[in-house]
Amino acid sequence: MAKGYRLTAATGIHKGDREYQQDQVLLMPHPRTPGCVLGVVADGMGGRSGGRKASDQVMMTAKQLFERYSPEHDDAPTMLQQVVKEAHLVIKLTAISAEQEPHSTIAAFLINPAGDCHWVHAGDSRIYHYHGGKLVRRTLDHSYVQTLVAAGQITEEEANVHPQSNILMGCLGAEDDPPADLHSITQLRPGDVLLACSDGVWHYFSPTELGSVLASLSPREASEFLIEKARSRARGGGDNLSLAIVKLEPLGA
Repeated sequence: MAKGYRLTAATGIHKGDREYQQDQVLLMPHPRTPGCVLGVVADGMGGRSGGRKASDQVMMTAKQLFERYSPEHDDAPTMLQQVVKEAHLVIKLTAISAEQEPHSTIAAFLINPAGDCHWVHAGDSRIYHYHGGKLVRRTLDHSYVQTLVAAGQITEEEANVHPQSNILMGCLGAEDDPPADLHSITQLRPGDVLLACSDGVWHYFSPTELGSVLASLSPREASEFLIEKARSRARGGGDNLSLAIVKLEPLGA
């Protein structure tokens, strides 16, 4: 583990105003290597059982591949792409027996003991990287409204309230191979925070709001606060919510 910080972390999950939970979240320390951590959020879609089967599959695949992963010998981006590929194939196979086509998003980050961090995503579950409350980078959704934002046709704010904001251009289990956008952070520093969450969470906050919550609260408090606030802002129409937060705190803080 790179000197100078310790990791604190938390996850949160809530059914929102939906009848059933199709989100899944995982935050897992490596079974053999201290300081190596995997965080995954998956938002399943497709009927009562279809969506849950799909997000379950993402979690099982991620767990299995992470357990076999060796930080010294294996390449983290390759492993993360493998998770997307394998989960996608298995979801497509389960689709044969499901009543509706199961699909899932994925947003996964892996922190190595040396302090480098890698992430992959497909769909509209997001990963945010903050430092001292300021946004460093976030994933860009594979969604119809994101293509409109990229083309300069609508703003980020307009995208949030767009009637077609739930249409995805890429996810796991669909006909086409999923996108698997990768990003690497060479060295995490004290003051860095990673947040992975489903659209049931990020939909209700500006990046600035998220940054100040993550900077001022512990991961456990932040996850409870964000779920509670998103629930009240949804006014009875909220989606499933899930999030995973990892904070790098200076030693002696």
